[in-house]
Amino acid sequence: MELELSVQQPFWESPGAASFPDPAIASETWESWFASWLALMRAELPSARGYELSVRLSDDGEIRQLNAGYRQQDKPTDVLAFAALEVDSPLAGPFESDDLLYLGDIAISVETAARQAIARGHGLTVELAWLAAHGLLHLLGWDHPDDDSLSRMLAQQETLLHAVGLEI
Repeated sequence: MELELSVQQPFWESPGAASFPDPAIASETWESWFASWLALMRAELPSARGYELSVRLSDDGEIRQLNAGYRQQDKPTDVLAFAALEVDSPLAGPFESDDLLYLGDIAISVETAARQAIARGHGLTVELAWLAAHGLLHLLGWDHPDDDSLSRMLAQQETLLHAVGLEI
């Protein structure tokens, strides 16, 4: 399975990044995480030669603008997912193309993630992976409109983190 992952980390180039003890996560680490997660969830994915998605690490200001523009909520949030597949779940059957199947985009606020990591008693890397897994599940059609679906989604996120050697 081929994976094309674009990781944009403009946050780490901003002045606010100097106050963060954790360095930027290497692109290879992001690629390893997403490749592992997609392989683990292969049975739930439309059959394709490979998959494409992007991750953008931003600050609260940028994610607030995205949240206001796309969700009409004028406040920062931790993660936003912009799914390319406009269905309740990914299409069944093979994807008939030589192109990679584009899943969508994930935006994560490093500032919000850092606050949440402190509140939850783990490192920023774990929180960023947790949010990336959450975003990926949204790209794949998962949602949490009620407590039961939220519990299933959180359990799946935990499974994904364990698959890459992280604990929440």
